Amino acid sequence: MTALAPETLARWQFGVTTVYHFLFVPLTISLASLVAGLETAWVRTGKEKYLRAAKFWGKLFLINIAMGVVTGILQEFQFGMNWSDYSRFVGDVFGAPLAFEALIAFFFESTFIGLWIFGWDKLPKRIHAACMWMVAVGTVLSAYFILAANSWMQHPVGYRMNPSSGRAELTDFVRVLTQNTAVAQFAHTLAAAFLTGGAFMVGIAAYHLMRGRHVAVMRSSLRLGLVTMALAGVLTAVTGDRLGKIMYDQQPMKMAAAEALWETKGPAPFSLFAYGDVGPPKTGHNKVAVEIPGLLSFLAHDNFSEPVPGIKDTEDALREKYGDKFDIADYRPNIPLAYWSFRWMIGFGMSSFALGAAGLYLTRRRLWLSPRLRTSDEEVPRLALTRERELGPALTGWYWRLALLTLAFPLIANSWGWIFTETGRQPWVVYGVLPTAAGVSPSVSQAEVVTSMSVFIALYAVLAVIEVKLLAKYVKAGPPELTDSDLNPPTRIGGHDADDPDRPMAFSY
Repeated sequence: MTALAPETLARWQFGVTTVYHFLFVPLTISLASLVAGLETAWVRTGKEKYLRAAKFWGKLFLINIAMGVVTGILQEFQFGMNWSDYSRFVGDVFGAPLAFEALIAFFFESTFIGLWIFGWDKLPKRIHAACMWMVAVGTVLSAYFILAANSWMQHPVGYRMNPSSGRAELTDFVRVLTQNTAVAQFAHTLAAAFLTGGAFMVGIAAYHLMRGRHVAVMRSSLRLGLVTMALAGVLTAVTGDRLGKIMYDQQPMKMAAAEALWETKGPAPFSLFAYGDVGPPKTGHNKVAVEIPGLLSFLAHDNFSEPVPGIKDTEDALREKYGDKFDIADYRPNIPLAYWSFRWMIGFGMSSFALGAAGLYLTRRRLWLSPRLRTSDEEVPRLALTRERELGPALTGWYWRLALLTLAFPLIANSWGWIFTETGRQPWVVYGVLPTAAGVSPSVSQAEVVTSMSVFIALYAVLAVIEVKLLAKYVKAGPPELTDSDLNPPTRIGGHDADDPDRPMAFSY
């Protein structure tokens, strides 16, 4: 297989579109709940800063969800374009959770987001806030169904092979949805999504606060973002550990590659840095290795002594298990890619958690704005803000800049996480069932894949420019000013009290 074979190009195209699409997914999931929380805080307290914050972050949420929908639709085209044999093979299984996502979660989410967008001056504030909570539920359901489908590719269950057609057929949909791989992957992805949303909120709030703008709103937003980052960071680590243990059991080659562990060892060390020879499996070894003794055994088996299979022994085991059934020359993924993507995922993710925890500590210690700082939204020069209003020294320099940087850290971690998840599964498109080479469209030529990939990349580049400009525009504008209709939404619908059971529907067709 050459570097420009249709299979390789098809994988590149799907990888590019997937990573790009997933930049928007975690923000959509987390911002929906955070906006709902801010609007609920306004409903309960009546404080204007929460309403302004809900409107501001809600607008950024809408930009992200729109881009996520567009990029997600384009991604689906590839199943018929480049992966037709895969679609035919797993369509009976893979299509079920995707159908549930579209018919239940997506329409549920879309209905309530329409009510939220157009219902500000038409719905009572409690009902309006409830609409955003329903959107948040929809985003979580949507994520679960899609991750269940992906988890089936990682660990196929609840199916049987039809010997006459050679296709996989669904036999137990509940098992597909509830298997441990799906549950663990969902928990880890959800935690990472909230880490991403918290960092997004902290970075933008820091941008405004270091310029003295919209202080009351952004101070509350910063606080919410820091709490979210700290809690989500802990959950990301815990759920990641659980998912890793499942992967050690289900895909030992992926995890051995993630540690560049060539030989089976017990106790097995955790690699901090390695540089190795990735030649034929019998000659592979690490020329340089910095390791923590026994830690990998603990991460894999919850003890510091149990052996962990290495790449060479795992290769032999897979060849013995599948050699008579599949014509696969090499059962190893790209070792350097698996190794470093695993570390970039952990490094950027835990850096975000550390910055969130540090910011939460500093604000709790009152290393913050002086009590004399006004909470008006007047423009204040940065120098005046620092000198005259006594911004806490721990937050004037390094922390503000790191807070801005951490906006991107979870996005990078998410991208590397999915790169590791999907490339580490190679050479399988469905682990142990369908090799990647057998899933591509047999009639699609190299030129056709290059053409479609070029068009997709050009389109995504245009969408990226639109996304950045829209976000920059509304971030710089800051929270909107409130009107009377914002502060006094209707308490009655159609001339009836909002809690009147005989009132007519607010919207009907």
